[in-house]
Amino acid sequence: MAKSKKETLDKKNNSETKEIKSWKMTRQHKIVLGCLFVLFSIALLVAFTSFFIYGQEDQSAVTELTDRSETVRNWLGKFGAYLADLIVYQGFGLASFLFVRLFFLTGTFLILDLSAKKLKGIWFWDLFVLIILSVLFSFFATSLPELGGVVGYELNLFLQDYIGKTGTFLVLLFGVIVYVIFKLQLSPEKIQSFFENSKNGLKADLATIQNAKNDASYNLEEFAVPEEEMTLVTKKPQFEINKEELKPTIQHSSEIKLETTTPPPFEKKITETAAHNEEFVIETAPEEDIIEENLASKLVSDFGLFDPTLDLSNYKYPTIDLLKEYSTGGITINQEELEENKNKIVDTLRNYKIEIAQIKATVGPSVTLYEIVPEAGIRISKIKSLEDDIALSLSALGIRIIAPIPGKGTIGIEVPNKTPTMVSMKSVIGSAKFQEAEMELPIALGKTISNETFVVDLAKMPHLLMAGATGQGKSVGLNAVLTSLLYKKHPAEVKFVLVDPKKVELTLFNKIERHYLAMLPDSEDAIITDNTKVVNTLNSLCVEMDNRYSLLKDAMVRNIKEYNDKFKSRKLNPENGHRFLPYIILVVDEFADLIMTAGKEVEIPIARLAQLARAIGIHLIIATQRPSVNVITGLIKANFPARIAFRVTSKIDSRTILDAQGADQLIGRGDLLYTNGNDVVRVQCAFIDTPEVEKITDFIGSQKAYATAYLLPEFVGEETGINLDMDISERDTLFREAAEVIVSAQQGSASLLQRKLKLGYNRAGRLIDQLEAAGIVGPFEGSKARSVNVQDLTSLEHFLNNEKNS
Repeated sequence: MAKSKKETLDKKNNSETKEIKSWKMTRQHKIVLGCLFVLFSIALLVAFTSFFIYGQEDQSAVTELTDRSETVRNWLGKFGAYLADLIVYQGFGLASFLFVRLFFLTGTFLILDLSAKKLKGIWFWDLFVLIILSVLFSFFATSLPELGGVVGYELNLFLQDYIGKTGTFLVLLFGVIVYVIFKLQLSPEKIQSFFENSKNGLKADLATIQNAKNDASYNLEEFAVPEEEMTLVTKKPQFEINKEELKPTIQHSSEIKLETTTPPPFEKKITETAAHNEEFVIETAPEEDIIEENLASKLVSDFGLFDPTLDLSNYKYPTIDLLKEYSTGGITINQEELEENKNKIVDTLRNYKIEIAQIKATVGPSVTLYEIVPEAGIRISKIKSLEDDIALSLSALGIRIIAPIPGKGTIGIEVPNKTPTMVSMKSVIGSAKFQEAEMELPIALGKTISNETFVVDLAKMPHLLMAGATGQGKSVGLNAVLTSLLYKKHPAEVKFVLVDPKKVELTLFNKIERHYLAMLPDSEDAIITDNTKVVNTLNSLCVEMDNRYSLLKDAMVRNIKEYNDKFKSRKLNPENGHRFLPYIILVVDEFADLIMTAGKEVEIPIARLAQLARAIGIHLIIATQRPSVNVITGLIKANFPARIAFRVTSKIDSRTILDAQGADQLIGRGDLLYTNGNDVVRVQCAFIDTPEVEKITDFIGSQKAYATAYLLPEFVGEETGINLDMDISERDTLFREAAEVIVSAQQGSASLLQRKLKLGYNRAGRLIDQLEAAGIVGPFEGSKARSVNVQDLTSLEHFLNNEKNS
């Protein structure tokens, strides 16, 4: 009896202990507590700020909080005055603002459910700095006691009593050194490295200047014409082709002569009367085609196929040793981790009465794919709904369930590896799959889950949309795309139009301007960083597109590959405007920024290029954080079947990019999903660092280049200005009032005049035109407001008086 009673008590105690141990703060609790901390931090900020404005006036009221008749000036009332007095005046002074940061970060960490370990480090180091600043500011306590607070002042006096002012200052300096070394991780080696890099950068700049001087005076050997070509130029050989030998059945007596100075793709001369020539072209086209074919064959046999790379025949492709190897190249397989995850997946599914017939694992660089075959009669949707439960049991950052895997009778569960392997650009570029790729524009993105190099053809995409949250790998992905093409294509075969609103991501490619970049004739820099210049470049590409389509029409071919093949076979005459057409790739690093600043002016040419430019070799690569409807319209998005999604924060963003879920389950750091309208492939993007890109561009830039960058056709836009010689007598009666309104607001807009002067749109528009003619406002700038050239009303008065006197 006693024994059973004891057992009952033990069970009761054990159950209570389990209840206590099993209690854990739920997600809802964390969100509520996090919101409380965030709001409390805002309250502290308001109270502390108003303390430094009205603190002296509220001192008497702090001691009488219970007296409701007492008024305070603090923005948070008596409670705010009491808090500020307690923490700032009686506490740590100006350094108390760090409490605002600490409570705000604590709330944020709780809301986002981030690592508590990192939060502990933030609290430790912020409190460390709080004490140092409080003691430091107390040196000024005699004039401004609020700076250091009572705690800082007392600590300062205590230290001065034993080690004096100098000793106190040295102790504080030591505290700063500790913070810099341990928190900011600054070391003498890093400082030395910084100065060495600066020195090396200066040397490189001097070397560049020296090379520029040398380029200005190339020796004669570099530009010497080969001996064979000299012979052709000086002798001007002529040869005749007997038409009867080529086509005995044609009864024309005229001779066809070909005169060349250098080996042309094709040149012919037919002597006929004008009337008969029309008949010959239209009615005997098949015979003419046969003659052209025979003449082309004769030219090819004499001179060979036309080689577009002859101008830079000594060009050397970048070597693979310019890239860095970040790992051994193989994947370390942790057998214990695989078995543990496999057992947990099976147990979790079994808890929900889902039996597994078979399970196998495929280990990738950053993710392992577990393929399971469920027992007969199990619904796939039931497994799909357990995504969060499986993630919980595996303690994984985020898993992705593919149900079913396309082309297989299995269900895939992708689980991130505890120790991911970095995929280097060197391993991808050096792979046989990339080196032997028979593609027009091969791009090596990275490695798949099965550790295979993933190579795609940009020419078949035909345009690429890249999206993902900040810091998840978009810029590295762009560098990987550009590097792939630099390793595979000659400067004569591909040209880049680079748009970089951030001004820092693509600047390294300036060094290869005369090799690979395309630009407008009047541009200073090939890489476009000013959004106002993007519009002209896009419209210029549209002109280039139309010109190329005209060439394709004349050549009677359907795409750029057929055209270039025909040109290389010398079947197209350069005197008729035909030329070798390189691929042109437009790269935009942050498309949303363009849309915000230029709007429709950018959208229309982009839509045209996206719809029509594929066949003539102009391809678009657009990167943006979130391709929402207001950034990329449905018309543009429909022409971007190839999409790359890096990690995003929500399922909605994933659907926006891929039209499917999954991107919200990625683990970041280059983890991406690629789709070309069919299946979705998970790829670990190859990593290429800035020094590697710099080495590649230095290697290419040091070689002989073209005289200029590839020049795009000049675009002449519609005149948006007005007649600047407008007669003063024709000005509106409200001209002066309108000028005063515009100058006072420093904003040149017709809608402003409508509101202020209560005018209709037409009259307000005429006033803006007159103000532009007078020089008071600048020209039309798209969606942006016009600039105002007069700074204030006094300057406006002088301006109008001088205009009247003149």
